[in-house]
Amino acid sequence: MNVEDLKNIGATSAQWLHDAGIHTRADLEEVGAVMAYKMIQHQRPQKVNVLLLYALQGALMDMHWNALPPSLKEQLKRDAKEPLTVL
Repeated sequence: MNVEDLKNIGATSAQWLHDAGIHTRADLEEVGAVMAYKMIQHQRPQKVNVLLLYALQGALMDMHWNALPPSLKEQLKRDAKEPLTVL
């Protein structure tokens, strides 16, 4: 499934994912929502916010980002604050 077909992913978010090398649901699953968010944030630090992180996680869970449990949102924010490392 292409990222454009995932819940919560609009045209702009899909383009950002493509620019980060994430083209399919499988690609997003492989890197995970937090790493995908960090990759996009690294490329566009002034354009993304935490709602993109929630949208990416919601896309993986096939649910609207606003329906994510508060505890999961908090965990995602904590994980996103960890420095981006390249292996």
